[in-house]
Amino acid sequence: MFQYQIIPVTAFQENCSIIWCDQTMEGAFIDPGGEPELLIKAVEKLGVNIKQILLTHGHLDHVGAATILAKHYDVKIIGPSQEDEFLLTSLPQQSTQFGFPYTDSFLPDRWLKEGEQIQVGNIRLDVLFCPGHTPGHIVFINHLDKLAFVGDVLFKSSIGRTDFPRGNHADLISSITNKLLPLGDDFIFVPGHGPMSSFGHERVSNPYLV
Repeated sequence: MFQYQIIPVTAFQENCSIIWCDQTMEGAFIDPGGEPELLIKAVEKLGVNIKQILLTHGHLDHVGAATILAKHYDVKIIGPSQEDEFLLTSLPQQSTQFGFPYTDSFLPDRWLKEGEQIQVGNIRLDVLFCPGHTPGHIVFINHLDKLAFVGDVLFKSSIGRTDFPRGNHADLISSITNKLLPLGDDFIFVPGHGPMSSFGHERVSNPYLV
């Protein structure tokens, strides 16, 4: 019932996910970081009806195509948590800093908080608040399929950076150990960059956690 395709975009190879319900063919983007034309073509090939754009946090490489796609599909941008507002309002400066195409500042149509739910067709995603990489970072959890979209909180054999403005290493480790790992070793996750992994694998082998 739940389907997804990961499409790495931009020189940062950020994992944009197209998710959809194969019963309704309603879908969403999670973290469309750039290359909107590529993402639009992928959606056309899949036959998915995009209904919303979901953001885990406010860094440019995760939101760079959000407003273009929102306008193209006439849909709303949802997330992250409001603590990342300062990042979304500084997108022009981030564009210059990281050598990205100019990206204007924007605010989402809806901020998210822990405990809220997102419906994508017949699929339900639960929202967890997982600060540390950024102060307003959230994670999308599909409990039924034991799949998490964790943005830049956790990677295979690594963790998110905390040396960006308002990053916090202690908060990040707390988010991983108190929010993500307790979901279960059999949960797999899509990180913001790089290959997928499982919480069980990272719990016993990630050098930042053991």
